Amino acid sequence: MKLIVLTDTHMVESGGNIIGLEPAERLTEVLDHALQSHPDAAHLVILGDLTHHGRAAQYARLRDLLAHVAVPVSLMLGNHDDRAKFIEAFPEAPLTPSGHVQHVVQLGDHHLICLDSYDDNANPRHSGVLCEARMAWLRDALVAAQGAPVTLALHHPPFVTGLDGMDDIRLRNDDELHALIAEFPNVVQLLCGHVHRTISGGARGTPYATFKGTCHQTPMYLGVAGSDHSIDEPGGYGVVLFTDDGVIVHNDDLGPRGAPTVDGHSA
Repeated sequence: MKLIVLTDTHMVESGGNIIGLEPAERLTEVLDHALQSHPDAAHLVILGDLTHHGRAAQYARLRDLLAHVAVPVSLMLGNHDDRAKFIEAFPEAPLTPSGHVQHVVQLGDHHLICLDSYDDNANPRHSGVLCEARMAWLRDALVAAQGAPVTLALHHPPFVTGLDGMDDIRLRNDDELHALIAEFPNVVQLLCGHVHRTISGGARGTPYATFKGTCHQTPMYLGVAGSDHSIDEPGGYGVVLFTDDGVIVHNDDLGPRGAPTVDGHSA
């Protein structure tokens, strides 16, 4: 089973830009490349920061851009979003009884659990949280998986990356989340957005991957404070394969590339 992963689309109104880049144009390029390259994808997920300011017009523009996507799409919330405005624009989005944007996607034998780490009272600003209600829902979803492999998707990473400015605004209750994960060894992968860079590693025994945004990226500033550094690097997306052996995470950048060639020694 193949999953396409996008994140941090940061949609703005027509005529707006971020560091001189037009998020809608960037998203269209990434979407077209991903869908043309992977027509066999079973699902597409966008890991939050759907808009830049959480405005109704920005969600409406995103909805228009996604209208041609034929595969099922899961939309998640990040710190730049607004839950109420999102629900108005996407009333079909699945909600928990507590009103959070969380749901489970079945991909073969694998469970993709999409979580809502948006916090409208975040301190520090732009950090994320999984409140008591969201954690209780997650526990129930993990129990319901009955030992089947699970990947957790959330906007805010529950781990440090070395990008100090972004680490300062990660998931605040990361200890609580990892304590829950420790009870369920079938949680085999974490997928996160927020940091606008391709990073992979392991956090307390669980593999993780983060992804480039579709528009602007975070520069490679290790040990530098502040979360507002942005750079014009090509957008990208992830391709996640759920196999009998485990989870494989690929990343594709939209930078300059040559055509595939044969070296003359192999077919």
